[in-house]
Amino acid sequence: MQNHALNLLDQLDHVSQTGTQKKVAIYARVSTTEQAEEGYSIDEQTRLLRQYCEREGYEVYKEYVDRGISGKSIKGRASLQQLLDDADQKLFDIVLVWKSNRLARNILDMLKIVDFLKRQNISFRSYSEKYETESPTGKLQFNMMAVIAEFERDNIAENVKMGMIARAKEGSWNGGQVLGYDSERTQSENRKRNTTRLVVNEREAATVRRIFQLYTEGHGYKSIANTLNQEGHRSKKGNFFSINGVKTILMNPVYVGLIRYNVRRDWSEQRRNNINPNPIIEKGQHTPIISEETWQKAQSIMKSRTQKPNRIHSGEFPLTGIMKCPICGTGMVLGRTTNRRKDGTKRVLEYYVCGAWKNKGTAACHSNGVRTEYAEDYVLNKIAHFADNDVLIKDVVGKINGSNRTITEPLQREYRVLKNSLEAIQSKKDKALGLYEDGILNKTDLKDRLEKLDEEKRLLDDRIVPLEQKLGQGSKKEISFKMVKQVMNQFENCYKNSITAEQRKQLLHLLINRITIANDRKIESIQIQMNNEVVRHFTKQGEDKSSSDDDLSSPFSIFINL
Repeated sequence: MQNHALNLLDQLDHVSQTGTQKKVAIYARVSTTEQAEEGYSIDEQTRLLRQYCEREGYEVYKEYVDRGISGKSIKGRASLQQLLDDADQKLFDIVLVWKSNRLARNILDMLKIVDFLKRQNISFRSYSEKYETESPTGKLQFNMMAVIAEFERDNIAENVKMGMIARAKEGSWNGGQVLGYDSERTQSENRKRNTTRLVVNEREAATVRRIFQLYTEGHGYKSIANTLNQEGHRSKKGNFFSINGVKTILMNPVYVGLIRYNVRRDWSEQRRNNINPNPIIEKGQHTPIISEETWQKAQSIMKSRTQKPNRIHSGEFPLTGIMKCPICGTGMVLGRTTNRRKDGTKRVLEYYVCGAWKNKGTAACHSNGVRTEYAEDYVLNKIAHFADNDVLIKDVVGKINGSNRTITEPLQREYRVLKNSLEAIQSKKDKALGLYEDGILNKTDLKDRLEKLDEEKRLLDDRIVPLEQKLGQGSKKEISFKMVKQVMNQFENCYKNSITAEQRKQLLHLLINRITIANDRKIESIQIQMNNEVVRHFTKQGEDKSSSDDDLSSPFSIFINL
């Protein structure tokens, strides 16, 4: 009791000195591989950070948690993105992490985040490394630690890469899934870790042999994919075969007994157009599925066909991708058919057709074609009618704002209930620890109680995270007539003044989220999207925020059905 009273006095003293209690945003993360490692658990990170805030007299504003996500890139980390959005609104004073690499492993990402926080007058602190960014000494320590952390990561990555290259040169498999084979782990006498070898999966090998048979008999990629899907063959993950899937298998030398490695260079930095002209190709230690003769014949056919490209370029057809198939929901792509007139001349007809049907054949879907002229004229006329009708815009804006309020209120109520449940769990944990200290509860019972409470907390966290994302994605945002009118008018001007078909396509893809088709192959709905990117692109807010009353400081996304 005495210690607790002293701690409370320290907190009150801190508040009196600063004038206000500082708010702290706690950020915690574990990757999939780290979850089982001691000291990395989310609950342990947040527990230590909460205790630190309590000792320092800080108020915990919110805990931002990313579970099972790598720190290599900040993209795809929903909680970190939410933290940055909240920082932009200056909702807290300090960002606290257990260790700096929880925030980012890449030094450039880390420095960008810390610099962004600094511009918002928000400090960054690391619990285990005992440094901060408020003082010049703290900044120096932070930069040095960041450089060392990235050096260690790059050094480990380089050593791993060298080891994998050495294994490939020995003809060993470096891991991964490939149709026709199963990966088996074996104990290596000369290495500390287990190694992986390929073992033929006879059921899948039959599919591989069928692909090479059809190709060497003269069938094309789409014809092979269609035949395979109709015959019941499936990919390694149990999906339908696509054109690219068939082509990838026909180009993979693993099926003739070779190991190929390092096909792409700097995979993490540049995924496209970065093919290594001299990859490692060595005789493997696995059993081939096809013969050398079949492999050479297939490669010869492929080489002869690559000299005769037959690709349809759909850049000038602006609705590809955003128009959706009425049966499977896949994006529609360009398709062409040729009709012969009575006088013997040919007539080429252009349609938007189902992308799954075009790539995987009739086993996946049907063509569901929609004439390009009809679709494009209909969409543009519908958008123009909406842009010029003030009464319609006001009606749509009123309905959306009313609907958003109806959706938001129950979400906020549920969020408050869940947060109260989290506080109740923490109280139960504190009570259990008190019983253990008083000798009423033994260590085994304490462990069981804490594990059950941690599981309850994890389930609650899993429910809270999507709620926080919904509440943070513009549910509080109400759009105005002025904003919608300005966006639609500017879109029309930009579209009319576009010089190239590609520019017009980009504008439509920015404004339209999706177009749905009815069963009679007529357009059913056009979904316009209003978000930060759209508003900034089609208004002058990026240059002069005073040009509109709408606040874009927080992210939002609203859809309008025409």
